[in-house]
Amino acid sequence: MNAHEIDYVIYGEEMQYVEIELDPNEGVIAEAGSFMMMDNGIKMETIFGDGSAKDTSVMGKIFGAGKRLLTGESLFMTMFYNTIPGKKRVSFAAPYPGKIIAIDLTRFNGKFVCQKDAFLCAAKGVSIGIEFSKKLGRGLFGGEGFIMQKLEGNGMAFVHAGGTTAVKELAPGETMKVDTGCIIGFDHSVHYDIEFIGGIKNTLFGGEGFFYATLTGPGTVYIQSLPFSRLAKRVWAAAPKGGGKDKGEGSILGGLGDLLDGDNRF
Repeated sequence: MNAHEIDYVIYGEEMQYVEIELDPNEGVIAEAGSFMMMDNGIKMETIFGDGSAKDTSVMGKIFGAGKRLLTGESLFMTMFYNTIPGKKRVSFAAPYPGKIIAIDLTRFNGKFVCQKDAFLCAAKGVSIGIEFSKKLGRGLFGGEGFIMQKLEGNGMAFVHAGGTTAVKELAPGETMKVDTGCIIGFDHSVHYDIEFIGGIKNTLFGGEGFFYATLTGPGTVYIQSLPFSRLAKRVWAAAPKGGGKDKGEGSILGGLGDLLDGDNRF
């Protein structure tokens, strides 16, 4: 299935959104919750999966959509398409600070593999599936890198990355090691595996997890400096615990601070 040809503009710096221009009868699919705004004349429809499945039977649609549960995503996706003459625009927002990356699947021979929560939206006709680990060890211990999403087709897709993005071009046989959560995605020519860090001290006290990913070229690799899992852990660690009043970051006054700001309840 040929994907629809869409034009787009990415706006913003730290909190970006992508505006997609749709000609009459053109459409775009998106993850639930990424919608930001749209022109009048664009119709929104909730569908099973991505709508590109070759098997259009009821069971085929259910099976295709059900695979998305393995990536932690909803069974449903949202499709937006232009129903009237003239160009119309629809926008989708990044879920947290970072960058939106435009992926032209024709540059990657029709397939791009990405983190399970990286996908934002794509031209109608792009298939969003899952990429399983081929090794049991990677499946049992790889954490964030166990199940990846695969984007297939000949259209544009958009993925989101946290923090700052690095792009590495690996030569044939060249290998790099990356934290499993810091991978945004890579083209299908890159060989991906998980390695145990090793060493008792590294395992118990390193603070970096037990495993890292090894990526071997040739191919292009996209890396993010702030995966959402790392951001969530920092927010959780800094959140007040036990329902008590927040004393302020780095406070050394403790209870005395409550007296100074007028809270003298004991």
